[in-house]
Amino acid sequence: MFFSSFLSSPSPLTSLLILILCIAGVGFVSTTSSKIGQGYKLISIENSPDGGLIGHLQIKEKNNIYGPDIPHLQLYVKHETEDRLRIHITDTEEERWEVPYNLLQRKAPPSLTQNVVRSRKDLFPLAEAEYSGSELIFSYKNDPFSFSVKRKSNGQTLFNSSSDDSDPYSNLVFKDQYLEISTKLPKNASLYGLGENTQPHGIKIYPNDPYTLYTTDQPAINLNMDLYGSHPMYMDLRNVNGEANAHAVLLLNSNGMDVFYRGDSLTYKVIGGVLDFYFFSGPTPLAVVDQYTSFIGRPAPMPYWSFGFHQCRWGYHNLSVVEDVVEKYNKAKIPLDVIWNDDDHMDGKKDFTLNPVNYPRPNLLAFLEKIHARGMKYIVIVDPGIGVNNTYGVYQRGIANDVFIKYEGKPYLAQVWPGAVNFPDFLNPKTVEWWGDEIRRFHELVPVDGLWIDMNEVSNFCSGLCTIPEGRICPNGTGPGWICCLDCKNITNTRWDDPPYKINASGIQAPVGYKTIATSAVHYNGVREYDAHSIYGFSQSIATHKALQGIKGKRPFILSRSTFVGSGHYAAHWTGDNQGTWHDLRYSISTVLNFGLFGVPMVGADICGFYPAPTEELCNRWIEVGAFYPFSRDHANYYSPRQELYQWESVAESARNALGMRYKLLPYFYTLNYEAHTTGAPIARPLFFSFPHQPELYDVSTQFLVGSSVMVSPVLDEGQTEVKALFPPGTWYNLFNMTQAIVTKELHYLTLDAPLNVVNVHLYQNAIIPMQRGGMISKEARTTPFTLIVTLPSGTTDIVAKGNLFLDDDELPEMKLGNGYSTYIDFHATANNGTVKLWSEVQEGKFALDKGLFIEKVIVLGTNGTDGAFEINVEGEPIEDTSKLKYSTAEQKFIDNLEDEVDKRKSMMMDIHGLELPLGKNFVMSWKM
Repeated sequence: MFFSSFLSSPSPLTSLLILILCIAGVGFVSTTSSKIGQGYKLISIENSPDGGLIGHLQIKEKNNIYGPDIPHLQLYVKHETEDRLRIHITDTEEERWEVPYNLLQRKAPPSLTQNVVRSRKDLFPLAEAEYSGSELIFSYKNDPFSFSVKRKSNGQTLFNSSSDDSDPYSNLVFKDQYLEISTKLPKNASLYGLGENTQPHGIKIYPNDPYTLYTTDQPAINLNMDLYGSHPMYMDLRNVNGEANAHAVLLLNSNGMDVFYRGDSLTYKVIGGVLDFYFFSGPTPLAVVDQYTSFIGRPAPMPYWSFGFHQCRWGYHNLSVVEDVVEKYNKAKIPLDVIWNDDDHMDGKKDFTLNPVNYPRPNLLAFLEKIHARGMKYIVIVDPGIGVNNTYGVYQRGIANDVFIKYEGKPYLAQVWPGAVNFPDFLNPKTVEWWGDEIRRFHELVPVDGLWIDMNEVSNFCSGLCTIPEGRICPNGTGPGWICCLDCKNITNTRWDDPPYKINASGIQAPVGYKTIATSAVHYNGVREYDAHSIYGFSQSIATHKALQGIKGKRPFILSRSTFVGSGHYAAHWTGDNQGTWHDLRYSISTVLNFGLFGVPMVGADICGFYPAPTEELCNRWIEVGAFYPFSRDHANYYSPRQELYQWESVAESARNALGMRYKLLPYFYTLNYEAHTTGAPIARPLFFSFPHQPELYDVSTQFLVGSSVMVSPVLDEGQTEVKALFPPGTWYNLFNMTQAIVTKELHYLTLDAPLNVVNVHLYQNAIIPMQRGGMISKEARTTPFTLIVTLPSGTTDIVAKGNLFLDDDELPEMKLGNGYSTYIDFHATANNGTVKLWSEVQEGKFALDKGLFIEKVIVLGTNGTDGAFEINVEGEPIEDTSKLKYSTAEQKFIDNLEDEVDKRKSMMMDIHGLELPLGKNFVMSWKM
């Protein structure tokens, strides 16, 4: 939801204020600073009881820059798996804040009391030594202490924390509210991640750009700024002599931090917690994400309907407007699966309520019964702020159960849309129960199909310690709802509200409690907001997921604005408040791709932009991109003109074209959902995921892959009717016109025609893509017969292709095989010795058979035709009567302008139809070329 502040609307006044702050010396953080101290000395190291190492570090020379040093540290190192290494550094004497082990489940290091000296044979040499795992090697130096992580297979140093005299960064610094550690990096490394951040330079982390991680309600229009989520991980992709290797580094810490990337080094400056590093060895980008999500939690399975198209707007003032929107989508023949309400349905903007005038319950229930019968779904927003109102049952029960974050023993008072609010403390088990009960009560009132949890960074329209004003109404309803109307005073008298090191919050070193909960406020068990701030949305996602799953035992759908490491295990994400500009359309691709790395594959941006009004041309181009986001939703602001896709006929045509193809590809998207859930593989991916050995692709941010085989090359600039696209080596087929092919032996730029209603999408060779007929809604589309698109590489004689398909009852919470309600199929094709063979290998075919699903058509691209002699058998039994089977061929046109090669090539598109191959049974089909 739109939150306008002086930071989110860069007016001349804002620019002047920022300039004044910079001149005053409180502006942007410098990437260089004098070194802090002499680091630590390793004074002992030994084997730990669990097979790791435990070391003891002692400060070399104390200083008081950013506070006193912690004199003694415990070092713990463990190869946790063959491809994961953990390095944990904390205070030896006192426990420090860590991301709660019950929220992000993992093994705790040995307790501090277990650090006892063992026999001499357990001791490691102090000077220098190595501790080797299957693929990663930990080595250390003792004075000053530093460590490095190397790859065993090629000897590359992945992380090196030592600081030489010429380096602009310190050795290890560990104070109560300031931790600093750095690593040297090769200049040819390509880094990705460190979000959430709108990156103007594309997907690669750019040297000397600010990367501040602290969850903040700042619109995505703000570049290089801490936004809604905190993901302190990066992937490092290196190409040495044509050989590519990727690894990832996670610093599991929820405190605010600045990360400085200089091109040849990276420095963390963190304002609390511990240093808890995890290294993932890869070596491919896909393997990195597999290993990463194996640790942080596999992405949540999403229901089938969530891959349909969604429509939302803040400003559907009454139910009749929502009904009208649904019918106009239907009339315009634009697919639509889900209709959303922002806070318009609420009574006084209070959670879990209905406006009795504009959304009367009997009428809303009748509407939901109608759209549910059609197969459509309904989702509403929920904000964490609970209105302070003694007649409001949700608030009354919250007070009775003592569920709110406290300040000096009283619920902390803030302001969001309802006015004065208290914030639930999701670290409190009682809050999780109360929240689940409120969701249950609301579901009985309105049978919603999912929840949208917004404003959970957490967002507060006020700052400091506030009280409800006497003698005036707050808010008064006459001005913007985001203007603070409580009586507030700044809190700057604690080291938690005013820490010694100032992270570059909101891009101007704003106080860490600015427009959020005061960081000296207290959670359950005395946890400070200072430490737990960036996990608020994560903890709310967990509680919401538990509640929704408990209501009917169905698979939940949750969309969360604020995210942290592990959020993808529970929720989807959208990129927040963007603008209807060409720049924002371009930025959206990088952010979507980043969240795939973060283990949040179900992600998208507000199509056409949240505010202000997009142009008609921009909306055309945006739906052509947004139709291929994993999460595809049009969403607009209260103050913007209406921008549903049917508002312009040209946009409606683009939507029918692009969304029409998306709905045909739904089985492909849904199978990618299964892959994401089981292996972490992103749904939308950078091109280098499929071509990691091509360094020219490492910073391509204007094209992307859906899965491994579908490439989207959209128009991202105004007034363009062509697009310059980069094609990796191989054969690519135009998805919208499969008689067109591109063949290249090298990376090849090609200028493609792209009239207003056309988006260029290409299929890569060696793939088998399952598709269906499509339709206006996923419930209908998923019952239609299947087509297999087989993409053979052109110009070769010995070829293979493969693909897969996952089908299930998407109402079930688990997405897995073995429950009797799912089917998984591998498809294979080969062509050699003049024969093409296509076959399936089915696991648990009963579900597909019970649904009556079958293949009606096979389209083979890149063959040289057939003599028509088809042989088919199903479960080993030959099909004697093939009289219904028909086929047609069309010669393919090569549009890559390589005339000499084109003349020598002949390639056909073959359409084999009239088939009735049951999906749930193994089949083999062959024919002579």
